[in-house]
Amino acid sequence: MDEFVYYLKQGACELGVALSEPQIEMFCAYKTMLVHANRFVNLTSITDDQGIAVKHFVDSLSCLLVAGTENFNSFVDIGTGAGFPGLVLKIMNPGARALLVDSVRKKVDFVREVADSLGLDGVEALHGRAEDFGQDGEYREQFDLAVARGVANMGVLAEYCLPFVRPGGLFVAMKGPRVVDEMDAGGKAIEILGGSQAILRHLALPYDAGERVLVAVRKERNTPAKYPRKAGAPARKPLGDA
Repeated sequence: MDEFVYYLKQGACELGVALSEPQIEMFCAYKTMLVHANRFVNLTSITDDQGIAVKHFVDSLSCLLVAGTENFNSFVDIGTGAGFPGLVLKIMNPGARALLVDSVRKKVDFVREVADSLGLDGVEALHGRAEDFGQDGEYREQFDLAVARGVANMGVLAEYCLPFVRPGGLFVAMKGPRVVDEMDAGGKAIEILGGSQAILRHLALPYDAGERVLVAVRKERNTPAKYPRKAGAPARKPLGDA
């Protein structure tokens, strides 16, 4: 068995996520495109089969451990990079509308190439800032789910993501263990932006690939119209900071 496939299957199994053969085939094609494109564009520093399988693909699948992410009709991935977790979630739920946003044009071009090659309909990859798209009526409060992997501290990340989520929808941040130090200020920002109290789920990625904390926030109210602020403002002066 191919090493990538082995670690992908075993890692997903350890999470309790079932993969079909067509999904595995799509992940293999995606991985091949990632490795090839990475020779020309800086998409990832992880280049071995085990690392790619676990630290990118299985890590992205961990989003599905949050209650409410099993069935969603639409989602946005902020700071998608090479498509993690957005393209992985799209492969798992091909009927969902997917918006993938990144500020690096070459990464957005790669995501579009993968989506086209895999025949994934309903994928829109945009080059630009989350703050700008979050104020656009075409995208503002139009999604069941917003996800982001790393990207920024919780206060900043909440301002990037929650404006995209409709009331009743869900925001999931994929963070490391240090996120607990961000939650006082982050919790204040989440409340301002219309979210509920965050629920943290700690897990260890398979094969000692690191600790992950999934921060889940239910959107309870509409985000006030003044948020997100202009591009750059959330990072310069995060909501919730004293």
